[in-house]
Amino acid sequence: MTLSTPPDWPHCGRGADPDTDDVGCRGIHVPGHAACLAHLEPTDRAGYFAGLRAGADVDHRGTTFDRAVLHGLLAALRDPGTDAARLGDARFDEATFTGDAWFNRVTFTGRARFKGAIFARYARFGGANFAQDARFNGATFAQEAWFGRADFAADAWFDDATFTQDARFNGTAFAGSARFSRATFTEDARFNAATFTGDARFKGAAFAKTAVFDGATFTMEADFFRATFADDARFDGVTFFGDALFGADFAGDARFSEAVFTADARFRWAKFTGLAWFDRVTFATDVDFERVAFADAVFEGTRFTGTAEFDSAIFTGNASFHRATFQDAQSLGPLACQGTLSLSRAVFAGPVTVEAAAAHVRCVRTQWGSTATLRLRHAVLDLTDAVLTLPIAVTAHPAPFDFSAPLVVDGSGLTWSRSGLSVTSLRGVDCAMLSLSDVDLTLCRFAGAFHLDQLRLEGRYTLCRPPAGVRWRGRLPVRWTPRRILAEEQHWRASRGIAADGWSPAPEGVDVLEPVALAPVYRQLRKAFEDGKHEPGAADFYYGEMEMRRHADDIPRSERALLTAYWTLSGYGLRAARAIGWLTVAMATTVVLMMGFGLPDESPRQEIAREKVDGEWTTVLDKPDPKNPTGARFTTHRFEQALDATLNSVVFRSSGQDLTTAGGYIEMASRFTEPVLLGFAALAVRGRVKRGS
Repeated sequence: MTLSTPPDWPHCGRGADPDTDDVGCRGIHVPGHAACLAHLEPTDRAGYFAGLRAGADVDHRGTTFDRAVLHGLLAALRDPGTDAARLGDARFDEATFTGDAWFNRVTFTGRARFKGAIFARYARFGGANFAQDARFNGATFAQEAWFGRADFAADAWFDDATFTQDARFNGTAFAGSARFSRATFTEDARFNAATFTGDARFKGAAFAKTAVFDGATFTMEADFFRATFADDARFDGVTFFGDALFGADFAGDARFSEAVFTADARFRWAKFTGLAWFDRVTFATDVDFERVAFADAVFEGTRFTGTAEFDSAIFTGNASFHRATFQDAQSLGPLACQGTLSLSRAVFAGPVTVEAAAAHVRCVRTQWGSTATLRLRHAVLDLTDAVLTLPIAVTAHPAPFDFSAPLVVDGSGLTWSRSGLSVTSLRGVDCAMLSLSDVDLTLCRFAGAFHLDQLRLEGRYTLCRPPAGVRWRGRLPVRWTPRRILAEEQHWRASRGIAADGWSPAPEGVDVLEPVALAPVYRQLRKAFEDGKHEPGAADFYYGEMEMRRHADDIPRSERALLTAYWTLSGYGLRAARAIGWLTVAMATTVVLMMGFGLPDESPRQEIAREKVDGEWTTVLDKPDPKNPTGARFTTHRFEQALDATLNSVVFRSSGQDLTTAGGYIEMASRFTEPVLLGFAALAVRGRVKRGS
């Protein structure tokens, strides 16, 4: 609008200048007159006022009101019953109020139009009642605008309005849509205890000074998309019902997409019962969500430049910090999340301590630019492809966190399916920077981790175990050797069609790795345990390594056969019972063979003979070879002889007994095999009781 653009209504035109195309006064004609109310003759104005009654429609678009003219108009419309003015349809579009605009307690029973109006001094609408739509689009408030405890029964439009001084909407009730899109608040904007029953839209609104929404209530949508807060923003005690984009009392979504907080932002004791959107929000300094109760919350792409306080915050659904940036957040939590707490692709630039009780914690491709400590409870943690540049400690928090914020709307409280901390994946992680303490690793996938041999495991930790007890495969009983195994081996064995034996199949979307890929994983973990002076644990991983080598398809058959024999006889030198069992079988076999074929019936007697050799007579001592037994073979005496020969053969000693030819071969075989089996048994016992030096 310019001075040369005439309005859409018949206007007064006082002061027009054809040379400059100035159309003059833009005030609409008073009915029956050719001038606006401001330029009407005093007697004509008095006559116009005399003809008005409470509840009458008025149209004074473009009119300039000084204090006296406005006072006279409202006095003419005063309702004797309430001692306050009452208007029907009121049209004040593009009107200019040069004095105080005093509309306190005024009732607008029809539509109220103040589009493009200019309030040069104070605008007072305290306690005003708007029964139908109220439009202040593009209005300018040069001094304080007071709408405290006003009642907007229908839509209230303040789009593109400019508040040069304080704007006060404390206790204001917005029953319809409240629209402040692109509104500019140059000084403080206060909406304390305001009630937004309909939509509340603050899209692109600019708050240059303090914005206060403490205790406000939003029943429907509240939209602060791309709103900017140059000074402190306070939403303490706010509850979110409905769709909310920016904080108050709600039962659905709450959205803060792309809002910018240049100064401190506070949401203490706020309550979001629906989805809270804080995606791509910029918090240039500190933000405080202490003791806030969320349902689901999205902080994706949000930038936290200062501290991010989530002390005792509760998320009864999911909390996503996907791609969020924490520039100087020294701590995050303690917080509770009954769903998934996602820190995937988030960036932590400085040292940080994350404390959370959550059902699931996702740190996929999270970047840790400095040291960090994760103290978690009840959680299943996924560290896939996390980037660790300095040492990171992950530990199960031993004691419950203290949460006293309001709980979920239905009052069900916090419940958890597990008590400890479980890690599900270390794939892509540089384990040289990682320390795990008091964690459950039964579901953890280790394959693909870097420097796995430098992983530090402390406190109490658990790994998978083979199925317990005797299982039947067809008609054959199978009993799996107890040991620590990897989840990947569980998946591989289940994929071979033996899931009925109790092996767990791979979760959906997880690739099943072959033994050739699992052998190096076992090897690195074995080294990690050996470096940690935990020889029994290292022995389990050595067993797993040998198992994967035995089943791998990249080794020759001869080597595989050798490994199979090694496994059969002694469990790779780690199963003493198996070696002792085979030793017992070998010794029993030796005893039986000795009794049956190795011992003669009688020891041959020495014979003396004289022979003439080179003309000389010489006495020759000779002893004939023992003869194969022909009589009773399995007698007590023969058992004792056979047992003596067998026991001596275990320690590479000869029994000194006379043996048949077959008995000699039996003894040689016994002296070769049985000491080896005894050595396997000793090696297995040593592997279980040895501690690092």
